[in-house]
Amino acid sequence: MKWLFAAVTTVTLTMPSFGQIGIYIGRTPPPLRYEVRPPMPGDGYAWVDGYWGVNDGRYVWVPGRWDRPPYAGAYWSHPHYDHYEQGWQMHEGHWDHEDHRDHHYDDHHDDHH
Repeated sequence: MKWLFAAVTTVTLTMPSFGQIGIYIGRTPPPLRYEVRPPMPGDGYAWVDGYWGVNDGRYVWVPGRWDRPPYAGAYWSHPHYDHYEQGWQMHEGHWDHEDHRDHHYDDHHDDHH
């Protein structure tokens, strides 16, 4: 029973929180910043890119960081913003089992060679 509780707790902590309160920002998020990665602190770390978070209704830069994935094969699903009638809403980043690619980068990978 102990291992089942630990597994459920681990899954709960690594799942995105879908019950978040929706906060809308009126203006478009700023462009992403380029960051120089500091050296990796050790084996088993993954780089989590910085992003524009929200604080008191305005955008604030949250710097990138080295983080340990919670399980083997985990991919970081970056935070992103979607535009709705009310404004822009942020969807939190989270660790996931599959690499879904960051859809806010997709526009920059067109095959125009």
